[in-house]
Amino acid sequence: MKDLLTTGLLTTAMSLPAAAQDLRQIALDYFEPLPSTIPQMEDNRVTPEKIELGKALFFDPRLSASGVFSCYSCHNLTTGGDDNLETSIGHGWQKGPRNAPTVLNAVLNIAQFWDGRAEDLKAQAKGPVQAGVEMANTPENVVATLNSMQQYRDWFAEAFPGEADAVTFDNMARAIEAFEATLITPAPFDAFLNGDDMALDDTQKEGLQLFVDKGCVSCHSGVNLGGNGYYPFGLVEKPGADILPEGDKGRYAVTETAIDEYVFRAAPLRNIAVTAPYFHSGQVWDLKTAVQVMGVAQLGQEVSDEEADKIVAFMHSLTGEMPEITTPVLPAETASTPRPTAELLPQ
Repeated sequence: MKDLLTTGLLTTAMSLPAAAQDLRQIALDYFEPLPSTIPQMEDNRVTPEKIELGKALFFDPRLSASGVFSCYSCHNLTTGGDDNLETSIGHGWQKGPRNAPTVLNAVLNIAQFWDGRAEDLKAQAKGPVQAGVEMANTPENVVATLNSMQQYRDWFAEAFPGEADAVTFDNMARAIEAFEATLITPAPFDAFLNGDDMALDDTQKEGLQLFVDKGCVSCHSGVNLGGNGYYPFGLVEKPGADILPEGDKGRYAVTETAIDEYVFRAAPLRNIAVTAPYFHSGQVWDLKTAVQVMGVAQLGQEVSDEEADKIVAFMHSLTGEMPEITTPVLPAETASTPRPTAELLPQ
């Protein structure tokens, strides 16, 4: 009896790694682990000098007309790389039209913004600076601001050696892109993909299996579990106007093609457990509810409470480790630094 019991225990123990290996192989058909090094862009080589300059620019509110808002305002690195608001607050305390996506691992997305209107992080960095509802500034004023401080001129010269006029709006965007390329967050799921059978607990493994079996991988695949394609929101059944506002037609505003009405870039799911609220409208605060909404809207099937709990448990394995970032000390203004535009400040 003892031998049979021992044999049974050994058989069970031996079957667990085999099951994990099988699940890993299935997962590797759809997902990729994060790269172990900083991603490099062919047209914007990442260097330590660019990273340090980009970090300063990312935190500097003087890139905004009011001197109040920075990239960090909407992409808080202490709260998941977003602002945890339904939609972001910008210039003059205006409320923006969409939920701010996380900046974490964003360099690995196919494009930026919910509608993919920015082809990369350089283009994305330029948009909010000039948007009236966000930072409400102009390229000319940004360049004048940066040129007014010798420290910034020195940093730009170091980051872009050999350029006669290194302080440009384009180089500002390149430096921010270089810094954001460092915001990679390896998670337990990466350890699992890389061979660690124990990186996920049993519930998370069941959730991963459900995530695959139910078809979530149709939109949420690749290294970022999303962010790599565009899909109609409400493929099977459109959510109500509270979740899918009728006035926001998504990618249609970019392509002006009827087939792109209510089409959005699939949300990347890395760090999703710490980036509530959800969807481009920011109307759902509970991750389990978001999973169940997507089951009906995209897959045409009800996701039970038990199933949703397991999928959410799997999603928690996507919460990664933040890189260590020290807050930069920014250059002081000078007599020639453009002042905040008083009439644009909130009264």
